[in-house]
Amino acid sequence: MIPHGEHSMLAMQLDGPGKRLHPVVRPLPLPGRGEVRVKVHACGVCRTDLHVADGDIHGLLPIVPGHEVIGVVDALGPGVTDVEPGARVGVPWLGHACGTCPYCDSGRENLCDAPLFTGFTRDGGYATHVIADARFCFPIPEGFDDLHAAPLLCAGLIGYRALRLAGDAPVLGFYGFGAAAHILAQVALWQGRTVYAFTRDGDAKAQAFARDIGCQWAGPSGAAPPQALDAAIIFASAGELVPTALRAVRKGGRVVCAGIHMSDIPAFPYADLWEERQILSVANLTRRDGVEFLPLAARAGVRTHVEAMPLMKANEALDRLRRGDVSGALVLVP
Repeated sequence: MIPHGEHSMLAMQLDGPGKRLHPVVRPLPLPGRGEVRVKVHACGVCRTDLHVADGDIHGLLPIVPGHEVIGVVDALGPGVTDVEPGARVGVPWLGHACGTCPYCDSGRENLCDAPLFTGFTRDGGYATHVIADARFCFPIPEGFDDLHAAPLLCAGLIGYRALRLAGDAPVLGFYGFGAAAHILAQVALWQGRTVYAFTRDGDAKAQAFARDIGCQWAGPSGAAPPQALDAAIIFASAGELVPTALRAVRKGGRVVCAGIHMSDIPAFPYADLWEERQILSVANLTRRDGVEFLPLAARAGVRTHVEAMPLMKANEALDRLRRGDVSGALVLVP
């Protein structure tokens, strides 16, 4: 660990697409109006962080990635009255919304015209401290310790939004069985649904992991499921899975694309979409999603599968995620 004093902080910074993160020491920041400073206890490593690092999506640079942040509030900015010092909070991907655009005004702040995103357009949680909008911090249920709570802040929240868009589908298919799918499978099973897991060809480890979670069936992404799906959620960033999933859902079924980035979707015959099948995308999250999902995860008895890694090994964590060498989620610890 690089030495830093009580008036400074350590962060892992990305300077440009495709570059390695490197440690920086900065003066300890002071929160502005409506903001809090959070001392980071844990920060999950999300596939979106990988898209940021690889330049698949473009935000502010240089940037400190990380948006699955769990920590304790250690300073309040002017005007903050709803959060107390010492409160344990989570800082999610959506870090700020304007509150005045037509989307915010209609309860769709996830589509805000002037948003800020943690670890993308404002510094995130690959650090010892992070500044956050107090209104966009969530209280964390007591049943989750810091490590196991971290993946809930994006893998859980974005997954929950995808599950909502999938509707009441009793038979679900998850394409890509990683951090998000292993959380949402537990929620869906608790709700009484049947879950099928689709993984990379030959990924016996991921298929065994899915069956251990409780999925009724697990197999390669190109395989036909044991029965037609009512809905499919695609967590993998492979666009070729969209036509595959369309062929797996029954008439009137939905295919929900849950990632922020996906490779191009290949052409497919209209017959695969016909009979009122739908393709939907998920964008970001709302505070309502957090208020609903985090207590629900506690009631459902969700247990995240995590592996802790030191903050200074952030590059190694991203490399492992890039290779698919992760069961569950990786979490960085300052």
